[in-house]
Amino acid sequence: MQLSKEQHQKQIEKFIRKMPSLSTTVGKVLEICSRTDASPNELNKVVSLDPILTGQVLKLINSSYYSLVAKVTSLTRAITMLGMNTVKNMALSTAVIRTVSSVKKSRALPTSKFWAHSIGVGACAKLLAAASEVPVMDREEYFVAGLLHDLGKVPFGDEYSEVLSIAKRERVSLVQVEQDLLGIDHQEVGLMIAEKWKLNPVIKGCIGNHHHVGQAEEDYRRQIAFISLANEYINIFDFGYAGDPFPREEDIPPLLEISGLSWQDYAGVREGVEKEIEKAQIFLQI
Repeated sequence: MQLSKEQHQKQIEKFIRKMPSLSTTVGKVLEICSRTDASPNELNKVVSLDPILTGQVLKLINSSYYSLVAKVTSLTRAITMLGMNTVKNMALSTAVIRTVSSVKKSRALPTSKFWAHSIGVGACAKLLAAASEVPVMDREEYFVAGLLHDLGKVPFGDEYSEVLSIAKRERVSLVQVEQDLLGIDHQEVGLMIAEKWKLNPVIKGCIGNHHHVGQAEEDYRRQIAFISLANEYINIFDFGYAGDPFPREEDIPPLLEISGLSWQDYAGVREGVEKEIEKAQIFLQI
């Protein structure tokens, strides 16, 4: 039986209520890394209390990406070598992926391709922020916002296959088809999850308005434009898959204007994006 829009919305709300919250450890990691005076030793104390996260950090530093001659067995040394921001990104990335994967509802979007797309957007957004000379500490927030921008697609059920099919066949945006068919779009759903997880206002804005940057609060509009540009970029170059087969290239010029980036800046991140994605994709394997 075909569900009504109201029934779809109630199902999604119920799904989100049942989603687990992020772990206390991840919350403490984010809190420490947000402070400018934080030290690797403080982070070590928190991570060391979580055996799973400790193992992930050591697995990352000893992965083929870093190609170290000698194996690192000290957590403190691993955190120092990786850098606090990399540890923060890994902790949040793996926690979100693990949490979402444990409750993933729809088979419409292949999990590995969905997260490859999400990580690609995070990596690209971080590089675009660097091209715009955003301070190094602040760039990490762009990665996290990019990683989480499509979080709202997770609670949709198998009916999402029809959304994807219509969007592809009629060459229209996913958010439009979502609203027409289900009465709610993935930006709204993602914002509901962000509220549950108590994410900060910038990340909430990126999740809730990456397809409607002009409607976002003015204070966060520039940051959201970076995420939207990164999303278009990753779709154009076909990294992973999140259901957008026809990127809207006509949206890029106004987004560049909002972000303050040039076409040269935008095109110039290609090589860096591939390297960042290679590094970040290790998070999927941990």
